[in-house]
Amino acid sequence: MAEEISAKIVMALREKTNAGMMDCKKALAEAGGDLEKAETILRKKGITKAGSKGDRQTKEGIIASYIHMAGRIGVLIEVNCETDFVARNEIFQAFVRDISLHIAAASPKFIRREEIPESLIAKEKEIAAEQIKDKPAAIVEKIVQGKIDKIFAEQCLLEQAFIKNPDQTIGDYVKSKIAELGENLVVRRFVRYAVGEEI
Repeated sequence: MAEEISAKIVMALREKTNAGMMDCKKALAEAGGDLEKAETILRKKGITKAGSKGDRQTKEGIIASYIHMAGRIGVLIEVNCETDFVARNEIFQAFVRDISLHIAAASPKFIRREEIPESLIAKEKEIAAEQIKDKPAAIVEKIVQGKIDKIFAEQCLLEQAFIKNPDQTIGDYVKSKIAELGENLVVRRFVRYAVGEEI
């Protein structure tokens, strides 16, 4: 019963603030289950602000490059915002440099988990399940999901731990800049080159 109420409160907060599930859960835990206090916590962190801007169109922005290790690694990236004013802003440009530097260091393959082909996920699930097939089914399911979540965290830019602040994901970093700049920001695409890598 407590879990059901908890889930309902989480959903109520999510609908009210447009914040992510985990952000809502953390805010409710911090607020001792008080919905209004949790909303205030989210607002102070700028998370509700970020959430409400998430659907706004981003047709401005910049394309930036970052060259690392004396020309051995290069990143080309497009990050979009809503206005040309923000595109010229130093905070936005420093944000894009940070993302480029992170890509050079962490080598993500995708921006978000939805971009990973279903066939790759299915193959990884099959391999993981085969490795632990002797365990009970419920445990197998949890371990397999854990391995898939690890793949997301390793390969998806928005789920990687930010190299400048490992306690924060790149997705959280993007949200913090959305709150700071007051516009929706989107990492649209990137390519990373390393000398001698397979093409």
